[in-house]
Amino acid sequence: MLFYPNERGQGFLEYGMLIILITIVVMIALTIFGRAVGNLFSNVIANV
Repeated sequence: MLFYPNERGQGFLEYGMLIILITIVVMIALTIFGRAVGNLFSNVIANV
């Protein structure tokens, strides 16, 4: 507290970093599982 008495902008930075991390994880997951998920949805739609 002695060094940074005004920490109002800290929350926005943390939320921004969290959003960036979630975006990166989702992009990696879609790259790995994208075709499998697409095929699953196609099969569900075809069977309905």
